[in-house]
Amino acid sequence: MTTTIPLVPTSTGAVPTIADPLAHVGSLVRSARQHRGMTQAQLAERLATSQSAIHRIEQGAQNVSLEMLTRIGAALDSPIVTLGGPQRTHLRVQGGQTLSGRIDVNTSKNGAVALLCASLLNRGTTRLRNVARIVEVDRIVEVLRSVGVRATWSTDGRDVEIVVPEHLELDAIDVDAARRTRSIIMFLGPLLGLEDEFRLPYAGGCDLGTRTVEPHLIGLRPFGLDVTATAGDYHGLVTRGGAENLTIVLTERGDTVTENVIMAAARRDGVTTIRNASPNYMVQDLCFYLELLGVRIDGIGTTTLRVHGLAEIDADVEYAVSEDPVEAMSLLTAGIVTGSQITVGRVPIEFMEIELATLAEMGLRYTLSEEYAAANGRSRLVDVTVHPSELRAPIDKIHPMPFPGLNIDNLPFFVAIAACAEGSTLVHDWVYEGRAIHLTDLTRLGADVRLLDAHRLQVSGPTRWSGAEVSCPPALRPAVVILLGMLAAKGTSVLRDVDIIARGYEQLQERLVELGARIETFRD
Repeated sequence: MTTTIPLVPTSTGAVPTIADPLAHVGSLVRSARQHRGMTQAQLAERLATSQSAIHRIEQGAQNVSLEMLTRIGAALDSPIVTLGGPQRTHLRVQGGQTLSGRIDVNTSKNGAVALLCASLLNRGTTRLRNVARIVEVDRIVEVLRSVGVRATWSTDGRDVEIVVPEHLELDAIDVDAARRTRSIIMFLGPLLGLEDEFRLPYAGGCDLGTRTVEPHLIGLRPFGLDVTATAGDYHGLVTRGGAENLTIVLTERGDTVTENVIMAAARRDGVTTIRNASPNYMVQDLCFYLELLGVRIDGIGTTTLRVHGLAEIDADVEYAVSEDPVEAMSLLTAGIVTGSQITVGRVPIEFMEIELATLAEMGLRYTLSEEYAAANGRSRLVDVTVHPSELRAPIDKIHPMPFPGLNIDNLPFFVAIAACAEGSTLVHDWVYEGRAIHLTDLTRLGADVRLLDAHRLQVSGPTRWSGAEVSCPPALRPAVVILLGMLAAKGTSVLRDVDIIARGYEQLQERLVELGARIETFRD
């Protein structure tokens, strides 16, 4: 948990603003303190200062000397800042350990990002509960703050309160933060309901091959949005008016495409019918939130939505983000590949049924608890206990489909699982042409993973895993899959440059350690 503060002036020679770095440092201090299980009072006692001072530091509301930051890092056994060039973060894994215990699923990164973007639609106060504190979320918060949105984290760092100003300062947008997240594309939907003209930086994110934004533009043009690509920006022009009721057929049943169109429809005075909509978990989260704002949405959980939009939205609401099925799959995989019995709690079962059915076909033994409600009152949760099992390759290939099919983000974990199974498994990733090749890095750990083409992998097992040193691929899920393979590999493994994992997971390695994994973080 380090941040780098380069001591250089801006191009104009002015002293750079320190408001955002202070907030970022405060977030790092809070996360490190919570991971150590310390209260603000306990940390204050170690530093011979007051609890109120620690509170102000964590809120980014107090200037902090380098000497104090060094002392905080020593007290938490976690360096907070470094000077000069950035340090690279690596993981050293002593594999072959049997895991045990219970681990609960955190809330959804994709859900939180969509809700943060959707908060732009509300003139009232939005309070999002139990938000995942990950890099992707922090980047969106940074962008929101840069355009004038007041985003305030609670003392424990789990909830965020959002108040949108009457006029957004889009000219002041944090270009660096915006370009480092593909989620910035989801500003298109809200902004076309708020602005007649705007610019957004190009979207970034994982290296997964070519990913066009054209499906977004096709879905948003009927609302009057015209987007021109300029030098590094999307230039949006909005034409008001048109038919009261719209019917939009999406050419791609994508999650973010669907979310963008829903957000555009929410602030439009009329009824919008969206066909070929994604009913996936983050889309449902967005719909539940918009319903609290007074937007009626028919067909939630299906591929046809009818959004009864409102010209003005001004409501004080509180919403709890739902749990993340992709993290659930990650944690279940940790137990499966290590031959362990662990319980993964708070699994959103509606979005894991195909995955579990596929695993059952492969011979995995698991038990489910009775269902119970999530904090949002809408999602269904269970606890899943996986047991050591003799796995076999499935007869059919494993491939993703739009919900309710196997989640595209869960597909990479089946490569590691298939490597533990007897026989040969064909894994077909038809969505991303650049991701399958990253999973061939499992061969460094002893797995037999052959790339047939840009979309297909042939995986043969069972694998006699062995330790190795691997550089982290520039894609989130393959990076985590390699880490999980290292848990199964006897001996010592090193995973280098792991910062991308923090983009989608909150302290994943620390939580795996709580189950008995032996993982050490080091830097150079």
